[in-house]
Amino acid sequence: MSKKILIVEDEIFVALEIEQIVQDAGFDVGGIAADREAAMAAAESCDIALVDLNLRDGPTGPAIGMELASRFGIKVIYVTANPAQIGTASVAALGVVTKPFRAQSIAQTVRLAATEAADLATAEIAGFTPFPPPRGASSVAVSAG
Repeated sequence: MSKKILIVEDEIFVALEIEQIVQDAGFDVGGIAADREAAMAAAESCDIALVDLNLRDGPTGPAIGMELASRFGIKVIYVTANPAQIGTASVAALGVVTKPFRAQSIAQTVRLAATEAADLATAEIAGFTPFPPPRGASSVAVSAG
């Protein structure tokens, strides 16, 4: 089953470029959102989100990323020219692809994130900076029971 990718980006030409990269990498795009409202509307059917920080409704990307991760269990990867603006929202994300990005950086990051036991913390992908997992967390979820 192919993972669905949500693209949260308000610059339409950038969003369309990312969409093409994702599709060329063999994934389906579950939606393109330019703001929080559109992101939440498309989130339920998505597995991975590529999230810019500054969107049509302001610098809402970090909060959107946190909500996508906590409310929908979506794997979040920020895509931004301003990684320092992510701040504490990094705890909800796998990492950041820095703009300007290379198609290969987006494709490789999404491919790795699509694996069930994704360990992006040790990934070496040009243009991608992984975030360490939160303390006490592991890269593989374990369910009790």
